[in-house]
Amino acid sequence: MQHEVTNNQPLLGKNGRIIEEGWARRPVWKYDRSMVKGTAFRIKEWEYYAIVNQDEQWATAVTFSDLGYAGVFAIAYIDLKTGRVSQTDAIAPLTLGKLGIPATSTEDHELAWANKHIRIALVKRGEERHIMYACPSLDLGDGVVGLDVDITLKQPSSLESMTIATSWKKNRTCFYHNEKVNCLGATGTIRRGTALQRLPLGSTFGVLDWGRGKWTYRNTWYWASCSGTVEQVPFGLNLGYGFTDRSPASENVIIYDSVVHKLREVTFEYGSYLEEWTIRDDEGRLDLVFKPVTDRSSHFNLLLIASEQHQIFGHFSGRCTLDNGNTIVVDKIAGFAEEVANRW
Repeated sequence: MQHEVTNNQPLLGKNGRIIEEGWARRPVWKYDRSMVKGTAFRIKEWEYYAIVNQDEQWATAVTFSDLGYAGVFAIAYIDLKTGRVSQTDAIAPLTLGKLGIPATSTEDHELAWANKHIRIALVKRGEERHIMYACPSLDLGDGVVGLDVDITLKQPSSLESMTIATSWKKNRTCFYHNEKVNCLGATGTIRRGTALQRLPLGSTFGVLDWGRGKWTYRNTWYWASCSGTVEQVPFGLNLGYGFTDRSPASENVIIYDSVVHKLREVTFEYGSYLEEWTIRDDEGRLDLVFKPVTDRSSHFNLLLIASEQHQIFGHFSGRCTLDNGNTIVVDKIAGFAEEVANRW
């Protein structure tokens, strides 16, 4: 079943459970942290942006998250030509909802955090998201040191997104509320070392991963995403599975010319992370090959808390069928596919 929710409503009832589970083309649920049942250590709130330049084959990403026991912040730069990954992260202990992360993705807001190594500022005003982050000491290779990103992402009201609200069978007060916004046109600048590059509209696209939830302790998820153009028409994919009860809806969609085309279930098949992946759905509408370039991996194990992450950057090729039956041929669109296992 793919239950589409169309009415604006609170996310949670007084019992801490989702009132109406399903998916939507725009944010319809209002998250209220005070309605969550249980300890603040289980609440996870984040905003993640990945920005990919299809012409020059590079990507950059930033994470701003409150995982309850800690705030986790990360900056990364990926060179898809050489496969080099440069990244850094920082942790602020016991944030417990104190970072000012907003309840909805639609409200104007400002988020900022910094230490002596990195700085991050995320500002939303109307239909624009201003993304600023820097790490002066980040080693990008070949003697280039320092990354400074100042990018504005355009999110017009006509752009549909993948929004979902689902829960865990074993505990319905544990829930996942998420919005993925693909095909965000990017303008601005990126400085690598002393070289400043200006980004004209149409060369670079971003995706927003916006999440709020109360999670169970142990989870593994699979997620793939890309944003670019096919014959000069904006095109994107959001594909994911692996946790929560997805019988009300999956989060699998094709985005074409600002419109979401809903898929049911998908599977990723691969051997090692850097071998070729195949991605298919259960209706024959998706037949993709993902060819990896590099593995942006990270891991830590603090006994009770642990994470093993493999975010593989590479290229998607194949075919996708829209709701109207039209077929879109995809040829080497840069993006990523990941497997993440957490105890948190």
